[in-house]
Amino acid sequence: MTAVEVSPVRKRGRTKVFVLFAALLMALVVVALVSAGAGQYGLPVSDVLRALTGRPLADPYAEGALWAVRFPRVVMSLLVGAVLGVCGALMQGTFGNPLAEPGVVGVSSGAAVGACLSIVFGWTFLGAFTTPGAAFVAGLITTFAVYALSRSGGRTGTVSMILTGVAVNAVAGAVVALLMFVGDQAAREQIVFWQLGSVAGARWSYVWVVAPLVVVTAVVALAAARRLDLLSLGDRQARHLGVDVERLRLVVICAVAVGVSAAVSYAGIISFVGLVVPHLVRLVVGPGHRVLVPASLLGGAVLLAAADLAARTAVAYADLPIGMVTALIGGPFFFWLLRRTRTREGGWA
Repeated sequence: MTAVEVSPVRKRGRTKVFVLFAALLMALVVVALVSAGAGQYGLPVSDVLRALTGRPLADPYAEGALWAVRFPRVVMSLLVGAVLGVCGALMQGTFGNPLAEPGVVGVSSGAAVGACLSIVFGWTFLGAFTTPGAAFVAGLITTFAVYALSRSGGRTGTVSMILTGVAVNAVAGAVVALLMFVGDQAAREQIVFWQLGSVAGARWSYVWVVAPLVVVTAVVALAAARRLDLLSLGDRQARHLGVDVERLRLVVICAVAVGVSAAVSYAGIISFVGLVVPHLVRLVVGPGHRVLVPASLLGGAVLLAAADLAARTAVAYADLPIGMVTALIGGPFFFWLLRRTRTREGGWA
């Protein structure tokens, strides 16, 4: 095939990628602006833009609400959605399965155990950061435990890691149930609300903690994108092409552990973002991770910010848990994805 014959195909592919990123960036800006102004105390987008450009608003209460409550919440939803989308792309690329998502390696359930321990036993050694800190550390420990337990003969198989993750998730779920049983009524209610997921309590101090961890995860994901493309050919083929498969898996697992632990520790358990977003991007532009990773980052941010907007506006004078909203969206999509995989590709062996 000549270069003249190939160039139109490449041109169409580049055009599709450009349109996708332009649409995601536009959606990101629109959703962020609308979300910042929406709520029980509604503000027009013009006031939001005035506040962002440093011009004072006529209503000082509105300006205070924007900077103290609305903007931190919007930024936190963007950060959490972005890191969940990126980690979903990493997990699907590492396991070679579009049905994989970050919770497979036990990071979410492990973080839940840490948060529940802090809530039930009333730990306060880090002040307001105690529960998020306990969740973050427990998420890291659980993920590394899954990785260590799934290793055999110096290698880590994807099937053994998935099965180990299932077992660890089950144990973690039992521990959470035990802690809810021994805790008082207030602790139970707090645990239930935390597990449903929310960014309602976001503050700038929390944003400054999460943001660097999200950036590190995104940088690692972008750096590993090309090797993930080679890994999709199979472990043996990737090794022949010079990829250190075990090192790549370890780096990816570490990045996922850090990113998802940071997200879960401040936003609770938010499901399906890491599953839905990378798969939708893959349907549009294909499986290449150099496009899939940054597009999943933007798509995850847009999806979670939109879900948070729906959570705040769907029911008057109520703030729905954002994890419930994403589950309502992701559940039907997951069912459709399973049906599509089974009918068109014969399922996953």
